[in-house]
Amino acid sequence: MKVKNFYFLIAGALAMLFAVTHAWNGQSAVLPKLDTEAISVDTQIVFTYVWHIITGENMVFGIAFIMMSFQTERSKIRFAAYLIAAILIVRLMVIVGATSMLDVSGITDTLIDSIAIVIYIALILLGTRLKKSSTMA
Repeated sequence: MKVKNFYFLIAGALAMLFAVTHAWNGQSAVLPKLDTEAISVDTQIVFTYVWHIITGENMVFGIAFIMMSFQTERSKIRFAAYLIAAILIVRLMVIVGATSMLDVSGITDTLIDSIAIVIYIALILLGTRLKKSSTMA
């Protein structure tokens, strides 16, 4: 099998990396902080599964983009790429919006995640713009 779209291959690899680092960061740094008596077990459960929903989404996106990078029929994969990009844009809006509503000074803490998401979206959009003759096969 030959790679037809290196942008999607890179986007897929990044998504898999994001999934691993997101799960790791959650398990090692974020979620243990919830293990206090001040937070109910039900709230801890909700935080844990909401955290890992993003991990799961990133894993699915990564698999999808890696598979799409080998596809020759671009019209069949363009919609999926735009849909994933739209989900990522909404994710970024939620991150920035929630942070600025709850603690506007914390917006700088979202800078690295925001930049990563913007680069990821840019790679996806570049991948949708490849012409048949300019595919990197």
